[in-house]
Amino acid sequence: MAWDEWEQLKANAADQRSTGMQLNQLDPGGGGSAALPGQTGDLKVGHSDLVKIGSQAHGLYDDLWNKARVAVPSSDKAAGDLSGQGFALGGGLKHVSTRWDEQLKSLMDACAHISNHMQVTKKVHAGDETYIHRAVSSIDALDAGFDERVGEPGKKNPAYEPKK
Repeated sequence: MAWDEWEQLKANAADQRSTGMQLNQLDPGGGGSAALPGQTGDLKVGHSDLVKIGSQAHGLYDDLWNKARVAVPSSDKAAGDLSGQGFALGGGLKHVSTRWDEQLKSLMDACAHISNHMQVTKKVHAGDETYIHRAVSSIDALDAGFDERVGEPGKKNPAYEPKK
């Protein structure tokens, strides 16, 4: 598309007051603030969610290792043969092969990083859940022990009685 044609299309759109050329933005009037956390809900991450993400990343890593890297040796061999026969295409093919290998390694590193991160996140999340559960359970026990309304006056507080 030529520059003049682009300019003409923009002018036509502006003349028609087309919504296709508008930016999505918040109405400048009224102000406002972000919603309170109680209005939006809590962030919830289940172990199964983390396992699925980590598993997908690990599967992609395996597929890249098994299928995508096999092109590099044959491409390098072909590039060497072409260069040896005096074809300039050999150098270009070698360049493409080298770039492919670099990008493939970068992608594989990213997949490994995601997979490992999900494993660590799963362990940390489980530890946090255990800690929070213990902390909240202790607070409940303390509250029950100090609550004067629990049990009748003169009787033992049931919070301290052995569970049956």
